[in-house]
Amino acid sequence: QVQLVESGGGLVQAEGSLRLSCAASGSNFRINAMGWYRQAPGKQRELVATITSGGSTHYADSVKARFTISRDNAKNTVYLQMNSLKPEDTAVYYCKVDLYRGYTRYDYWGQGTQVTVSS
Repeated sequence: QVQLVESGGGLVQAEGSLRLSCAASGSNFRINAMGWYRQAPGKQRELVATITSGGSTHYADSVKARFTISRDNAKNTVYLQMNSLKPEDTAVYYCKVDLYRGYTRYDYWGQGTQVTVSS
């Protein structure tokens, strides 16, 4: 079994910063891509940023130049540095990990962490 534990959410004023972390634990797995998604009240879950095993990144247009995704493969951890936060960034943020156990591919989701940006 694989578990994802997220941390780093909270309340911040507009133009502030937060750093989210998501650590994968368990055994016998190999992580491929990692990413962050968010879901605001009354809205669908949307992609924020992804990073491949080789380090290639992709960002939603709404967060480009403000957010940075990174990963530490030795720690099986993905990070999301969020700068210049806006009230519209308020949402529950979820990490997603695309991994292999043997030859079978799985998607795992974190439990979600609340990010609230006040104006």
